[in-house]
Amino acid sequence: MLHLLYMLVFVILAVLAVGNLFRSMFTLGRDVQQGGGSPSPSVHRPVPHPELLDDAGRLMNEPLLVMRSLPIDDVRSKLDALYHSPPGNNAADTSDEG
Repeated sequence: MLHLLYMLVFVILAVLAVGNLFRSMFTLGRDVQQGGGSPSPSVHRPVPHPELLDDAGRLMNEPLLVMRSLPIDDVRSKLDALYHSPPGNNAADTSDEG
């Protein structure tokens, strides 16, 4: 009985998916016919990602991520200090941050 229920649900979902596919194809075809067959050139203008714009909407020309290089010995000593410090001790976090 449970298998028949699964099959019925699958058939219903498949019919809905195919119907949605045909509806989208017809809508797309109608939109292309109404637009004269060729979209205007302003439609294909590249739009920058919102994170690349400043508050005024202008394109930023600066790096978004700056990483500084640290010697491996400094990194290892900081990790060792964090590992060996007791919980709640922030002395290792604030040492030599600048």
